[in-house]
Amino acid sequence: MKILVLNCGSSSIKYKLFDMDRNDVIAQGGIEKIGMAGSFLKLTDKDGNKVVIEKEIPEHTVGVKFIFEILTGNQYGVIKSLSEINAVGHRMVHGGEKFNKSVILTPDVLEAFAACNDLAPLHNPANLKGVNAVSELLPDVPQVGVFDTAFHQTMPDYAYLYAIPYELYQKYGVRRYGFHGTSHRFVSGEICKYLGIKPEGSKIITCHIGNGGSITAVKDGKSVDTTMGLTPLEGIMMGTRSGDIDAGAVTFLMEKEHLDSTGMSNLLNKKSGLLGISGASSDMREVTASMEAGNERAALAKKMYAYRIKKYIGAFAAAMGGVDVVVFTGGVGENRHEVREAVCEGLEFLGIKLDKEQNAKIMFGKDGIISTSDSKVKVVVLPTDEELMIAQDTMALVK
Repeated sequence: MKILVLNCGSSSIKYKLFDMDRNDVIAQGGIEKIGMAGSFLKLTDKDGNKVVIEKEIPEHTVGVKFIFEILTGNQYGVIKSLSEINAVGHRMVHGGEKFNKSVILTPDVLEAFAACNDLAPLHNPANLKGVNAVSELLPDVPQVGVFDTAFHQTMPDYAYLYAIPYELYQKYGVRRYGFHGTSHRFVSGEICKYLGIKPEGSKIITCHIGNGGSITAVKDGKSVDTTMGLTPLEGIMMGTRSGDIDAGAVTFLMEKEHLDSTGMSNLLNKKSGLLGISGASSDMREVTASMEAGNERAALAKKMYAYRIKKYIGAFAAAMGGVDVVVFTGGVGENRHEVREAVCEGLEFLGIKLDKEQNAKIMFGKDGIISTSDSKVKVVVLPTDEELMIAQDTMALVK
């Protein structure tokens, strides 16, 4: 069975084509700058080389059609015809309270998903564009939606509610939903296989940290708390997002800087985080280089970044009554050993003892246990694979 996984953003489309019978990725790439000058498709060819193809892509249907042409073309094609694609799985960002699992996309489902647009105005409409493009080009192929928020629908009400008038939750659905759910679900499931333990009875903290980042407390295989909230802005410090901030500071800055809600959202989502503190970059690699060149603000940014992750690990251990496993994943979690070390430093009281030598060896997509043999808590680096999770859900539902 061949399954195409699409992740449609407001100006991008990422794709992976899986041969599920061989458990193999046979094609992958993405289109960027859709609707803008200089749009292009970047793919990985059969020899592992990166190829960039420039093409004007005015909107998503044209983009999906171009991906189909590449997949079946003479030069980079991996299938003879589109009839070989058995199903399409989509990353869907915000399912609100309507979706707690992956579903086949029917007109009724899409209508319910569109009703969540207010909760994710940048992401949900883009996801729908991808679904509609496939429907137009491959009308008979089943499509499946896998929701970022679904895994976190097991959070108890005392964890997901904000302490605002209850009527605002009833009226507008203002509550904590959480994101990166597909990654947290994949990693928390895989770590149990990796360590040979059962989800039931396990207390796992998954740290998905990259340019965006979130941490989730997983007890008995279910999400019981997570750092992101109504939007992906809440929680830990990120590349350009502030993470947690006093709401009073928000209104104060709006008055002082004469910002409307759009301007304030732009400041908190796109100008804050590592970029805002370091003044150098939102990329941890560039922040580190700037720090090594003597930028004290870059050094401060890294300390803040690690400190906030550490705080949430402690908080979630308290919420679950302990912790058995801490998992690092995502671009920073998988590749920045010094960040992992800074996070774990001082957590010995929880039973975490880091093997610094082993920790320094794990990067570039490798997995491994980085805690000492006598550490009460296992600390593990495990690469995430959200696209594989989407493909597996899609195959299960279609079959």
